Amino acid sequence: GKIKYCNEASNKFLAGTNMLNYNMMLPWCNWNVNIFNFKPYLNSTLVGVGMNPNAKKINFYTKFLYKKILSKDTIHSTRDEKTKLFIESLGFRAINTGCATLWSLTTEKCSKIPEGKSDNVIFTLTDYCKDIIRDQKLIDILIKNYDNVYYWVQGSNDLEYLKKFNNIENIKIVSPNLKSFSEVLSSKNIEYVGTRLHAGIYAMKHEVRSIILIVDNRARDMKDSYNLVCIERDDIDNLEKLINSSFKTRLNIDYKKINDFKNQFR
Repeated sequence: GKIKYCNEASNKFLAGTNMLNYNMMLPWCNWNVNIFNFKPYLNSTLVGVGMNPNAKKINFYTKFLYKKILSKDTIHSTRDEKTKLFIESLGFRAINTGCATLWSLTTEKCSKIPEGKSDNVIFTLTDYCKDIIRDQKLIDILIKNYDNVYYWVQGSNDLEYLKKFNNIENIKIVSPNLKSFSEVLSSKNIEYVGTRLHAGIYAMKHEVRSIILIVDNRARDMKDSYNLVCIERDDIDNLEKLINSSFKTRLNIDYKKINDFKNQFR
């Protein structure tokens, strides 16, 4: 049924923040596609897709797969400039629209985000990207600088990871669902600090000031193009100064590029 539906679709779209890589012969949980199961994806268009190179350069097998799967007739949308250049190097057309999760963060929306520090904070950690020393420093900084500290459990092992740290007795746990996260973000006088990129983007959509700690290439690649307020986790010693500073949230989103991408399907 699904394959028949895909085969009959007039347009097919692929979305995924870190979906592409250089070597599709390696197991890849984000998108487990190969020469035996790729046919449902034929003539697909990328939407805000990024990449995480897992090898030094693309191999013949991976290039073959992408050239079979990706549409030659449409312009693809990428998350960042690096991915755009990668798609173009394969012979396809691409526009760097940024991740689709950013598209609603207009200048008007961002202008409603407070510039100064709030009294309360909600934070995240990343269970698959651990750093006991720096994540402990993060917790200590938040406890010191905020009246109330909330912890949103996004990942399946995030709560277990939190339990490894000291100074967590007064942290308020927020259930691992968007409804609970949204309720805390909608409360007054709160901001977000954490290692989860899309939790930070979701917080900004709630007009909440957000500081994202960079732990992998996704935030790093998007920071340069879109002016996200980020700090490398390795630079944790400068976090307290950033928290207590005043800054505007101004994302460099090019709506002409987004509309150019969308309009090709009208």
